[in-house]
Amino acid sequence: MKSTPELRTERLLLRRWRPADLEPFAAMNADPRVMEYFERTVPLNENLKLVEKIERGFAEHGFGWWAVEIPGVTSFAGFTGISVPEFKTHFTPCVETGWRFAFDYWNQGYATEAARAALAFGFEQIGLSEIVAFTATANIRSRRVMEKLNMTYNPADDFDHPSISEGHPLRRHVLYRIRARVTPDRLSSAR
Repeated sequence: MKSTPELRTERLLLRRWRPADLEPFAAMNADPRVMEYFERTVPLNENLKLVEKIERGFAEHGFGWWAVEIPGVTSFAGFTGISVPEFKTHFTPCVETGWRFAFDYWNQGYATEAARAALAFGFEQIGLSEIVAFTATANIRSRRVMEKLNMTYNPADDFDHPSISEGHPLRRHVLYRIRARVTPDRLSSAR
């Protein structure tokens, strides 16, 4: 099993999952406000399988979806991280970033702060050259986070998500990209 560090930001702790996270994770995934841009909410019995899948991703890649804790506020606010999508489309294989937070923790900058830490880990610790993010075209809140992260959008990259039913209004997705900044250290190591 690959070791994955905890990540700390000014206000947040990104850490591996604990058994106590399952209940607030399930509550978040059952909230229609949180799941507005997904095909459905997550049934109670599927949440444990999702956490097990997340943990397998950490074991396989050394990175994944960290549970996000706000010390002194809540032990579980949501999750963020980087992961390898399992579906096939024009931009895969790739590494994506994403986030999901319980409604009580929206509009406080937590998603952007956590995603910045995940991106830094991907670029600086893993050595990735590019990370992508995607969401349903109508998901303006997540698109704003992508823009705050300085990710770039090209309409030519829009795609129909293969895991969402044909004809479903959320099937069309946008893709944002961010590349690692080239520093003098990276230039010399590339020679």
